[in-house]
This record gives sequence, structure tokens and C-alpha cells, in this order.
Amino acid sequence: MSTTPATSASHRDDDTTAEPRSDNPASRPARLLPADPTLRRAGLLVLLNALGNGLYFPLGVLYFTRIVGLDATAVGLGMTVAGLVGVVAGVPAGRAADRWGARRVGSWLWGACGVATASYTLVHSYAGFLAAVICGTGLQMASRGVQGAIYADVLPAQTRVAARAYLRTVTNVAMGVGGGFGAIVLQLDTRGAYVTVILINAVTFWAPALMVRRLPVAPHVLARKADPAGAAPVDRWRAVRDRPYLTVTVLNAVLAVQYTLAEVGLPLWIVERTEAPRWTAALLAIVNCVLVAVLQVRVARRASQVPSAVRAMGWAGLLLGAACAVYALSAGLSPVWAVLALTVGAVVQVLAEVLSAAGGWTLGYELADARLHGVYQGVFGAGMSAGMMAGPALVTVTAIQHGTTGWAVLGAMFAAAGLAVRPAVRWAQRDGDWRGDRP
Repeated sequence: MSTTPATSASHRDDDTTAEPRSDNPASRPARLLPADPTLRRAGLLVLLNALGNGLYFPLGVLYFTRIVGLDATAVGLGMTVAGLVGVVAGVPAGRAADRWGARRVGSWLWGACGVATASYTLVHSYAGFLAAVICGTGLQMASRGVQGAIYADVLPAQTRVAARAYLRTVTNVAMGVGGGFGAIVLQLDTRGAYVTVILINAVTFWAPALMVRRLPVAPHVLARKADPAGAAPVDRWRAVRDRPYLTVTVLNAVLAVQYTLAEVGLPLWIVERTEAPRWTAALLAIVNCVLVAVLQVRVARRASQVPSAVRAMGWAGLLLGAACAVYALSAGLSPVWAVLALTVGAVVQVLAEVLSAAGGWTLGYELADARLHGVYQGVFGAGMSAGMMAGPALVTVTAIQHGTTGWAVLGAMFAAAGLAVRPAVRWAQRDGDWRGDRP
């Protein structure tokens, strides 16, 4: 399920230990629906929520500025504060999932998100806006780690990464459809139309909140809970002191800056620094959505083990560096060639995105303590949120303000982060034998 208003939001693999493709519930390209009933149910939850978010995202800020009458800068500041609250809340939310169960806590969070979203229709002042958006955005971002813990509980460990790729594809398609209807509402531009969209979005949180508790727990989780050895005392806050895991989380967060690069950096770059027409930004967004939908499941199948995930992250960093170089070249070109260069850069970036997403899912699970997926996924999700929050400012002060030099800095940062994943993972693997979903 989408968790932040800012998200779009992602190999090679010759591991002989990979699961046979025939056992993979998301590996049947000829089927629109996976064979695994749990994955089908999870797909429905994601579909509902992503439709609502896709419908709301294009007009959320405009509702508060045009309909409520708030200052645009003040709205942006309020959303930034709300995002910071969400980053901080991710770890305690994950800890709550470990204590009371990921499905139960996820249900609470998404139900509360629905209430907070519906409260937007009652906002008439800046104080009311702050209260509503901090609750709504904060709860959504905090739920990212809990969502990861839910997948750890209900999806088979050997097919979990491919299943998440399938769910991400569903998310992209659903958000695209929702965004199309959102564009119609923008044309209507009436308070009634905006309010209707907000309430529909609230319902798309409440429905999954009711449905998530019906997802069955995977057999490997039941077996672990039934094992007397699993009842041994553990450090419930280990994730926040697990330095190797935190290092991998930070590197993944650096690569996550790519999402705001596509959503914020490129539109600004196109308008301010190139001769490309403004509609190029929409073209690149369409290219991204289509290619992610086509490639994500295929790529995830090849990054489902730690060695292949490490390679995927390394390639992602290098490809992002290459994309930054191509974007920089577009500044001095004619309109036609600028569009072509930007499109090539966007395709390269999509390859990096699907590689880093699949690699990040694998490492986020396999390097975690399987008994504490809530707090570990909370840490990993908080890192993702922090990276995406820092992205707009980082892209602006580098590429937008300094042109080619700024793009070079960004490209070097991405490449270094991707290549640094390998030694960080080796450190994590030396740190203990308790990691991952091994018996």
C-alpha cells in the first residue's frame, strides 16, 4: 500500500539456491492473478489503497491551497513536518507490530489513516490543517515498516520478494488509473469534487484495515512461533543498535533519493535548464510507470537471494550515475534531442529503480532478525522515508542549482552507495547467525 504522498512511489542472478520458478506465485506472466490465494488477497488490498491514493495525490495540495485557501509555502512546510513525524514514528510502529502482531497494528494504522484523511474535509484553518496532515501523513509513513512486517508474516519466505514485486506492479497500475480520474476532478475544480475524492480515499484505507486481519499467517512463521527455542529472550530494540543493518539501511536510503529525482528534480530541470517542452515531464512519468509494471516482477525473480541482491544494488548505483550523466547532457541540446536524451536517461533510471527495489526488499528481510521483523522493517522503512524526504532539497541544491557539476555529485553519490552495499552486507553476515528466515 502506498505510504507517502511523495512516492511514485524497483539483475542478474546465477544463484543455484534460487527457488524453482514454478513454485513462485508471482512468476506466471500469462496469469493476471497469482495462484497463491494469500497473494491475491494482498493484491486486492493494495489495489484498493493505491486507487484511492492515485486519485487523491494530484489534487491534495490544490485542495488546501485553492479550496481551503491556505498559503502554498505554509502547506509545503506543514507536509514536511508531517513527513518528519512519520520517519520518527516508523520504528515504534514496527516495535508495536512485534508486540501485538503486524496484521493487528496494520489494521489500526490504516483505520486511523482513513479517519485522518476524512478529517481533511473539515479543515478551515492552518492549525486544523497541521493537525490533520501530521496525523494522516505521519500514520501513512509509519505504516511502511508495519506493511513490510505483514508481508514477512503472510508470504512464504522463498517467494516473498517476487510477491512484493507483483504487489508493486499492482500499485503502479492502480495509481495510474486513479491519477487519470484525479485529472478529471482537477478539471471540475469544485469543492464538492475535491471532498468526494478525499472521502473515497478515506474508504480505501478503511476497507484494507478490515481485510488485512483475514490474511493467513505463513507456515514458516507458525512453525517458528511454535518452536520452544523461539521463546528465548531477545533484545526487542536490537534493530536500532544493529550497526551493519543500519549501514545497509542508510545506503538503501541514499538510493531511494532516485524517486524524488524523478518526481521533483526532472520536472524542474526540464522547465528551467533544457529546451525540451514541458510535456516531457509527463512523458517520462508514463515511461516510468509502464516499464516498472513490465520489469519489476521479472527483475525480482533474479534478486531473491543475498548475493544477487547485492549485485542488483551495485548495478543500480552505477546505472543511476549513468542516468545523471545523460540528464546533464540534455541541457545544451535542441528540443528534439533534449527529449530523446531525457527519455534515454529515464529508461536507464527505471532499470536502476527496479534493481534497487528488488535488492532492497531481499536485504531488508534477509539481514533482519526473523523474530523481530516489525522493528527491523520499521527501521528499513524509516530509512526509505528519510531518503525520499531529503531528496527534493538534495536534488535542488545539486543538479538544479549547479547543472552539470551538480549532476556529477549526484551520480557519484548513487554509484558510491550502490557499490558500498557489498562490504556492508559482508559485515552484516559476519555479525551473527541469527539473521534471516533460516530455521
